[in-house]
Amino acid sequence: MNTPLVHYETTGSITGSITHWLLHFHGFPAYAVVGALVFAEAALLMGFLVPGETAAVVGGVLASARSVNLEAMMTVVVISAIVGDSVGYIVGRTAGPWLLGHRPLRGSVAVQRTRSLLERRGGPAVFIGRFVTFARAVVPGLAGMSGLRYRIFLGYNALGGLLWGVGYALLGYVVGRSFTRIVSDLSTASLVLIAVAGITFVAYMLFRRHWQKRGAERPAATHRRT
Repeated sequence: MNTPLVHYETTGSITGSITHWLLHFHGFPAYAVVGALVFAEAALLMGFLVPGETAAVVGGVLASARSVNLEAMMTVVVISAIVGDSVGYIVGRTAGPWLLGHRPLRGSVAVQRTRSLLERRGGPAVFIGRFVTFARAVVPGLAGMSGLRYRIFLGYNALGGLLWGVGYALLGYVVGRSFTRIVSDLSTASLVLIAVAGITFVAYMLFRRHWQKRGAERPAATHRRT
């Protein structure tokens, strides 16, 4: 029963560590690492450990810090997503049955549902899958397994990769710029006021809980005397 929780916590820890590690890159190494992580998500099923969206957002944050160029980073993310999904498609077409017989795909209800969606919707399911964390890692391979024509797959994959790559990189850029602006606008006095307000609120909640507890105990004590 504890396995899903442990897996989630481990995955979150890995993602947090890699995010912190990525933020120290700049220039060509930043493009290379972000691109590799986005590529590997579907091509190597690495999305079970590190979602590609995390790498794309971090790429945008790096652009906001002027460690990389935003337009270049968006291009790297989009191309890596499209190429990675194409490799995943080929892997699924050639080694799909073997992969389905091994972890983490073996017996997965989510995989079965995704296969069913692909069989019903075809290309549109490829596009939608690009914006769903788990599906993004397995849809290309399952599309290759299902016999979906590569030409159809590539069209929907390219459209999804373009919107996804540009969108998440821009999200990271906006978040990075906003955080920097907020920090620069906050004076020391503002920070002190926020701290005092926070302490006052906590003290008020503790005081209120204390008196509520005492109020509940008084009727009980009176009842025992009678």
